Amino acid sequence: MAQAAKGAAAADEARLMVETSSTLERLTAATRHIALLAAIIATCGSLFFSEVLFWIPCKLCWYQRILMYPLVPILLVGIARDDRGIHWYGLPLSLAGVAVSLAHYLEVLGIIPPSACVGSVPCSIDYLTPILTGPLSFIKIPFLALVAFAIISVMLGNYAIAGAPPTPPGQRRATVLTAVAIVVVTIAVFVLLGLLW
Repeated sequence: MAQAAKGAAAADEARLMVETSSTLERLTAATRHIALLAAIIATCGSLFFSEVLFWIPCKLCWYQRILMYPLVPILLVGIARDDRGIHWYGLPLSLAGVAVSLAHYLEVLGIIPPSACVGSVPCSIDYLTPILTGPLSFIKIPFLALVAFAIISVMLGNYAIAGAPPTPPGQRRATVLTAVAIVVVTIAVFVLLGLLW
């Protein structure tokens, strides 16, 4: 009887390990899609701010855009080609974006002195201050960019640490369709918001 109980416990433990391993593999496979979602939302959001709300981007905002915008096609093509080296060319952009966004955010908060920002808009300006007050006053545009770059960096870093597993052959089409759907639906939502604004 005791041996049967030990055998059942061992079987349960083995089943749990297989389920956990399968869940981790699915999460690792989804990291590229999560990074793509963060990149396309940040890209569309920045365009919404400047083209719909007519908020003029400062010089540091442009640097962040320069680092963010290429991530959308890089991640989309990398997913479509099942490129296992996607982190090698996605991570440098996202990590540089984290650095620029963090510096910009600290400047907007007044923690570091203003940079010599040349242009029609000073880099210390914050369009969200009149809108988000109280406990949400910490949210600034550079903070939003920082969060997006951090999500992308963590997701691509996770993918790299997991050994950049390939997509199983039977799931390639679904993986590509999911990536395309992420881009198309996000763009459609922002276009609709722009039309309704």
